[in-house]
Amino acid sequence: MSVTRNVLRWVFSKVMRIYFRRVDVVGDLPSPATRGRIFVANHVNGLVDPVLVMTSAPCVISPLGKSTLWSIPLLKWVLGAIDAVPVTRRKDDPTKAVGSNEALFEAVAGKLHRGGNILIFPEGVSHNEPQLQKVRTGAARMLIRAADAGTKGLSFQSVGLEFDERDVFRSRALVIYGPARDVDEVAASAEADDPEERVAFITQSMASDLSELIVEGADWAEMRAIAQVAEVLANTLPAAQDAPLSSLQHRNTMGRRVEMAARAMAKADPDLVLRIKGNVEAYFSILERSGLSDRDVVRGARGVGAVRAAWLGLVLPLALVGVVIFALPYHLPRFVARALAKESHDVVSTYKLGVGLIVYPLWATALTIAASVLIAMPGALIVCALVWLSPWCALVWLDVLEHGPRRPANREALVKLRKELLALIEEAHAL
Repeated sequence: MSVTRNVLRWVFSKVMRIYFRRVDVVGDLPSPATRGRIFVANHVNGLVDPVLVMTSAPCVISPLGKSTLWSIPLLKWVLGAIDAVPVTRRKDDPTKAVGSNEALFEAVAGKLHRGGNILIFPEGVSHNEPQLQKVRTGAARMLIRAADAGTKGLSFQSVGLEFDERDVFRSRALVIYGPARDVDEVAASAEADDPEERVAFITQSMASDLSELIVEGADWAEMRAIAQVAEVLANTLPAAQDAPLSSLQHRNTMGRRVEMAARAMAKADPDLVLRIKGNVEAYFSILERSGLSDRDVVRGARGVGAVRAAWLGLVLPLALVGVVIFALPYHLPRFVARALAKESHDVVSTYKLGVGLIVYPLWATALTIAASVLIAMPGALIVCALVWLSPWCALVWLDVLEHGPRRPANREALVKLRKELLALIEEAHAL
């Protein structure tokens, strides 16, 4: 099963690189030899979250998952191959007694004792809230249970997951690994012999670490304003050497600084906060109506470069073929996700990925078989090559059309608005 697991990990890492146009993995990555560690992550994007963590970590990790996933035949096989641990929730089994997690705790403690690593989403569910939900005590209890059983070298590590548009195909994802914490050291700093106090202290440490990695807001309006100010600053201020100016990592760093500043400013000068919110909302409203980004305003009329332009021209015919023959499988996942997810934005990407992983290979295979049967050689080979190559060329052009540089017609007015916004931000920074 280790071979199967490695193959699945490789396949899904490629799937993540297709679904997201960029996945940045930063922070204190665990070593491949890491053993006896619980990874705790925030949970805002359904089944995409565990896939991102397990494909980005150098070490082997077994996730916890809701037991209902084991009722899906193909998914059940995948979960078995990656050594996932089922969790029965009361909402899925009303007969389950409150607090009856002994079997789960024993199973996880056993895996940790044998040197396994576990992935847990301590908020309990995937959600659509702009801030970290209450971190539950289960992960800490599992660690204490394993420690009491004599397991040495236990640790836990927070993993922050951020997305610029989590439910949009070809958006960006950021996986941030926080510091690894030794369980014995954290428990000792609690200065208490009571197991419940140790559990509470470890849980608080997990929650604190997670909050340090992600950007949060009191509500979606505040979250949006923080993200927009962070985007402006990310396109203005220099980035660290390991964080390119355009990266989601740089914007996340700015976002966390803006979040802390906003809290302080809300007390020091709430009127200035309102002025900044009003200006950033007006500026981004114009950008959205114009189909522009703040980076377009900063870069001006920059093109894509001669080499890039030549490459795009070369693959354009294939891209057009891909658009035509893959129009149905491209739009079908979106329609299905919209119908099934309704207002639950945290599972949109899960449905899109699930449907896409079925529809695209089946569609390409059907076209290949049809070409082999209906077209004589060598025409059949040419058509088959087009079927399998054209969607990748279409993907290249999709990124250019959706995220490539644009030339603002009203750049002077936008630059003026941007300078006014930066002046207010500088005023807040000085205060």
